[in-house]
Amino acid sequence: DLSVGLARIDRGDDRAALEKAGVAVEQARAAFRPLAIFDAELYGDPARNLSLMSEMIDGIHRGHLSLHYQPKHDLRRGVVVGLEALVRWSHPTRGRIAPDLFVTMAEETGHIGALTEWTFIQAIGEQRRLARMGRDLVMSVNLSGRLLSEAHFTDLAIDLVDDTGARLCLEITETAAMHDPDTAIAAIARLASAGIDVSIDDYGAGLSSLAYLKRIRACELKIDKSFVQALGANQRDALLVKSTIDLAHGLDMKVTAEGVETQEVMAALALMGCDVAQGYFIGRPMPIDELCPHLDAWARRCADGPEPRAVAL
Repeated sequence: DLSVGLARIDRGDDRAALEKAGVAVEQARAAFRPLAIFDAELYGDPARNLSLMSEMIDGIHRGHLSLHYQPKHDLRRGVVVGLEALVRWSHPTRGRIAPDLFVTMAEETGHIGALTEWTFIQAIGEQRRLARMGRDLVMSVNLSGRLLSEAHFTDLAIDLVDDTGARLCLEITETAAMHDPDTAIAAIARLASAGIDVSIDDYGAGLSSLAYLKRIRACELKIDKSFVQALGANQRDALLVKSTIDLAHGLDMKVTAEGVETQEVMAALALMGCDVAQGYFIGRPMPIDELCPHLDAWARRCADGPEPRAVAL
C-alpha cells in the first residue's frame, strides 16, 4: 500500500523537509493511514532524534551496540533449546539507551533496516560460535512489521540463512502481522518455505484475529507476559492461557510463555501443556560471555530435580 508523508519547507531548508517527510511516511504507516503531515509533537525534537539515529549507525560500526541473549527452556525435555537476541546500546557519553527508545525511533525514521540487518549478522555469527562449543541453539530475532512488508528484506533474511545454514526464528508481533495481513502472510510463507521459523510474538496483547492466525505459517506462538505473570492470582488469565495453548497446538504450533518469573508459574505452565518457558526465572538477557556459565549452572539445577530453583549469577 502507498503511504505519503508531507512536511513544510522552512526557509528553503529542503534537506530537513525531506527528512521530516520521511518520518511522516512512517507516522502514516504506524497510524494505518495513507497520508500524514509531519507531527513535530509526536516525533519530539527532530534534530535530536535524527542525531541519535546517526549516532546509532556510527555506534554499530564502532562496536557500541551488542546483543544480549535470553534462554528459552523446553518444559518437556528440561533443557534450554533456544535464545532470543535482544539489542543493547551503551552510548559513550549518554550511557545505556533504552531499547524501547532507539528501536522505536529507528522504526519511525526508517533506520530499522540497518539495525535489523546488523542484528541478523551478529546473531548468526554468535550462534555459530556457540555451535562450535557444542551448544546447538535456535536463535530468535525480532523482526519489525515495517520490514515484513519489504520484499528485499525478506530476500536478505533468506540469503543469510542460505549462506550460513543458521537456525533462525523471526519473532513478529501479532499487531505487526495484522497491519497488512495479506502481505505479511505472503512474506511469512516465503520465510517458512526457506526453512526459517516464524513466531507470533506478544500474542494476546493486541486484538487477536483467529481468521488471520489460521492462515499464518508460523511454527510458534508466544503468549504475552501480562497473562503469564497473573497465572497464580487470576483464574481468568489461567483459563485464557490454557485455551491459547490448546488453540496453538490445534494449529500445529508450539507455545512459548514469556515473563516466567517463579517456579510455581513454570510448573503450572508445564501442567497446561506449554512447550517452552522464557523469563527471569530461567535467565535474564545477558552478554554471550556470561551465557555459557549460566546455561551450565541452570542445567545442573535441572538435573538435580524436577523443579529447578532460580540461578543467580
